[in-house]
Amino acid sequence: MTEFEKEVLARLDANAGNAELIGAAQAFTRASTRPKYSYNFFWQGRPIIQYPQDIVAMQEIIWQSRPDLIIETGIAHGGSLVFSASMLALLDYCDAVERGQTLDPKRPARRVLGVDIDIRAHNREAIEAHPMANRIDMIQGSSIDPTVVAQVHEQARRHERVLVCLDSNHTHDHALAELEEYAPLVSPGSYCVVFDTIIEDLPGDMFPDRPWGPGNNPKTAVHEYLASHPEFTIDRQIDRKLLISVSPNGYLRRTG
Repeated sequence: MTEFEKEVLARLDANAGNAELIGAAQAFTRASTRPKYSYNFFWQGRPIIQYPQDIVAMQEIIWQSRPDLIIETGIAHGGSLVFSASMLALLDYCDAVERGQTLDPKRPARRVLGVDIDIRAHNREAIEAHPMANRIDMIQGSSIDPTVVAQVHEQARRHERVLVCLDSNHTHDHALAELEEYAPLVSPGSYCVVFDTIIEDLPGDMFPDRPWGPGNNPKTAVHEYLASHPEFTIDRQIDRKLLISVSPNGYLRRTG
């Protein structure tokens, strides 16, 4: 570990006890939710619907864990799929440079698999027209439908290192079912990232037209899942680093 990395860890430990900083971050998160702050960002031309802090965290995780398959539930406009694909392209490029090899541009080995119950035609068309499309596969259907789960597991068997991102239906039961089906696919040292755990920490009236809210959301599902799956732990250092995030307690690292 370099001296700079040690300094970073010391700052993160200090963040955990910095009430003023934590309070400011929480205030911004609450204030930015209603005006849909996270809906204002794009990745390579596609809406990504994430906070910039979480985008940076995902970049760090992908570089560190070096997956050859990223599974994502929830596609929306496809920005997250394009982001993941572009990060895998960078990994392939760096590996090729290091080994003195030439990349195969037709069908890269590192891939992204997206699952969504409703892939709208205009979004599918835009994703398939994107320069990163040759790295992206999509399945339409409920992420917890046994047929869909079987297809995802079949593709995962072809890859050595897998990272999972869960960002579809945010009810407790659905998020827990996704964890049960997809978290076991995560490789040791890699991550299962559960998005929108922030719902637990926001006022209930922020979700008047949704079936989820405090007490019924991905964070409650995460804590129930972790109670019986010690092979996963919450990466608290990511929480301390980001402070502003839609996924507090949602960065789960597989340690066993």
